[in-house]
Amino acid sequence: MSTEIKEYLEKEAIVLDVRTLEEWDAGHVEGSKHIVLTEILSEIEQIKSWGKPIIAVCRSGARSGQAAQFLAQNGVDIINGGPWQNVAKELD
Repeated sequence: MSTEIKEYLEKEAIVLDVRTLEEWDAGHVEGSKHIVLTEILSEIEQIKSWGKPIIAVCRSGARSGQAAQFLAQNGVDIINGGPWQNVAKELD
C-alpha cells in the first residue's frame, strides 16, 4: 500500500478525506481536501476539475474504498489510501 501512496504523492496527488467533519476536526493530513463520503456524488465535477491523481482516505479504509471505487468508475485517477495516518506517515 505505502509504495502506491508514495508514487501518487510523487505525482502531486490530492489527498481526499471522506470522513465526517468531527473526525476531520480531530486530525487530518495537512493540505488535504475534505468532502464527506455522502457528498461525493454531488461533488464529482469539482473533484474532476482538480485535474490531479487522488488518494482517498478515511478512518479505516472502508469509506475511502467506496469513494475510490465510485470515482474510478467515473474516470478519476484514484487509489484508496486507507486510514489518513497512512498518508500522513509518508509526508513526515
